[in-house]
Amino acid sequence: MEIVFVRHAEPEWVRDSLSVDNPPLTVRGHKQAELLGKWAASQNFDEVFVSPLVRTQQTAAPILSALNMDLVIAPWLEEIRNPIWHGTPEEKAAEAWRNEKAKPSHERWRGLEGGEPVDEFVQRINVGTSLFLEERGLVRAEVALPVWTRLQSFKPESRVLLVAHAGTSSVSICHMLGFPPTPWEWERLVIGHATINRLEVFEIGDGMTFGLSQLSGNEHLPVEMRTY
Repeated sequence: MEIVFVRHAEPEWVRDSLSVDNPPLTVRGHKQAELLGKWAASQNFDEVFVSPLVRTQQTAAPILSALNMDLVIAPWLEEIRNPIWHGTPEEKAAEAWRNEKAKPSHERWRGLEGGEPVDEFVQRINVGTSLFLEERGLVRAEVALPVWTRLQSFKPESRVLLVAHAGTSSVSICHMLGFPPTPWEWERLVIGHATINRLEVFEIGDGMTFGLSQLSGNEHLPVEMRTY
């Protein structure tokens, strides 16, 4: 089994110096999404799931067109829920993020004031990831190491594409690999816009486990189109 995470293309977080919540893609972001569509034309996936947010759905549109597949929303892929900054000066959000990064490490679990706490976000994604895998025949074994039990419903040749976000992808990938979570998953796994991230399942003596075979793959993007 191969699980591929694609991060959304570049979003328009700021318009006319004001913050935009649940933003659409920038002009460059739409071009990045078109290049993802060209990449997808040479791929085969059994399933494709998309986060419910605007930037992921716009990113997924050229991919789904190339694959001739319908849009399927997976609510659990939604990115961490930030405070409502829509229409406020961009400096407000920038200052909040600066203050967040300056906190002692253990305090960052609380997240931004007015937003989803990071510990709750991580738990939400870990539960979503576990349920997603269980539906495809993999259940975490009750052992200390990241070993997964293979059920009869497991299909070793299947390929699944998830169009998501830096945070949701990072947390999910770390959960599959067995990494303990941190409040800064966005910085721990640096995933660029419109990049490709692959995990493959392989067999070991007492079950199955995951290997990260590609992180932030951007070979399909010209240098001037690579953003973070």
